[in-house]
Amino acid sequence: MAHVMEGSSLWAKTGSLIAGLGRDGFAPALTRLLQAIAPYTYTVIFGFRGSARPMDLYDDFPAFRRQVFVTDYQEGPYLLDPFYLAATRPVEAGLYRMRDLAPDRFYQGEYFRNYYIQTGLTEEIGFFVDIPEGAMVVLSLMRDERSFSSREMRALEEVRPVVESAIRHHWADLPSRFDHSAQDSQAPALETAIERSFHSFGDGILTAREREIVEHTLKGHSADAVGRILGISPGTVRIHRRNIYAKLRISSQGELFSRFIQTLARL
Repeated sequence: MAHVMEGSSLWAKTGSLIAGLGRDGFAPALTRLLQAIAPYTYTVIFGFRGSARPMDLYDDFPAFRRQVFVTDYQEGPYLLDPFYLAATRPVEAGLYRMRDLAPDRFYQGEYFRNYYIQTGLTEEIGFFVDIPEGAMVVLSLMRDERSFSSREMRALEEVRPVVESAIRHHWADLPSRFDHSAQDSQAPALETAIERSFHSFGDGILTAREREIVEHTLKGHSADAVGRILGISPGTVRIHRRNIYAKLRISSQGELFSRFIQTLARL
């Protein structure tokens, strides 16, 4: 009987999701459906398109958490976020764990140590849903106590076709919303500056190769991984890093991360 009631509850929540399409209640209804399948702590839904700042489509953070998860994130750290990088690559639509998309040294990198750790999350997973005209919606499910089990991931995977279809329908206008946002007189310059941020960091001090190494290092790649990406040896990468630190008069990746974020704050 409990199993029948559980199934009935899921059908009811699915019905509410469908009824909410095109309305303000859609995202809360989607959250309730997913929470019934695998309870979690927070929901955030970001829209991504190219180098534009992520668009916060929905979140259920309390105010004191929203500052870190949304406001601070949109100010620049998103450029180092594995979900942002995957969405703009882009990856195929699907359900992904953060750790499956992150670079090999992500959890030892400065984005994790200086920003992501502030979220207090144990795990973040995301539904990646492609929208026509180059946009993508990423629905993040966040937990602050334990990771999602294999059983929970399978259950969420089963409902993925419904989630994807509903999101594509509800946010079909996402590309035009980015286009409208770009009409703001300051938006084009801001987006162009953000797109160039990695390539211009340390301009006049660092070489083009050194700026490439800064970019991949801050994204969480090890010396071995950076070497594979750039076609040079890990030893050469480490030499470049020492030269970068000397030129910028810093002594750690933490200082490098802080310098990069300070640069973004001045955009």
